[in-house]
Amino acid sequence: MTEALNVLGQPLKDCSFDPLTGYFRDGCCKTSSVDTGSHVICARVTQEFLTFSLAQGNDLMTPRPAYQFPGLQPGDQWCLCAMRWKEAFDAGVAPPVVLESTNERALHYVTLEQLQQHAISA
Repeated sequence: MTEALNVLGQPLKDCSFDPLTGYFRDGCCKTSSVDTGSHVICARVTQEFLTFSLAQGNDLMTPRPAYQFPGLQPGDQWCLCAMRWKEAFDAGVAPPVVLESTNERALHYVTLEQLQQHAISA
């Protein structure tokens, strides 16, 4: 298995262990063919984004223990679905992203320039 790379072409760094994120709940925005949502963008969620996501039918605030999902608060870092981030970007409410922790697969959905407009340090 090859090492996952970030959008900068470097080894993918961890996104968050508290809350524990990632499709595989390993703290990293790794992906595979079973990850149909492409949870590859490491974002620091904002209240504006959480409210937007809820309005789109995806409640990221309510805990769902059966899915090891703690519910998110503003300021949490989380591996977001690339298409949800793109929807938020198009609506002007995209949360900040950590480029070093964002999987290169994100570039199948958004451009590096779009991500760079919202880049923050981990």
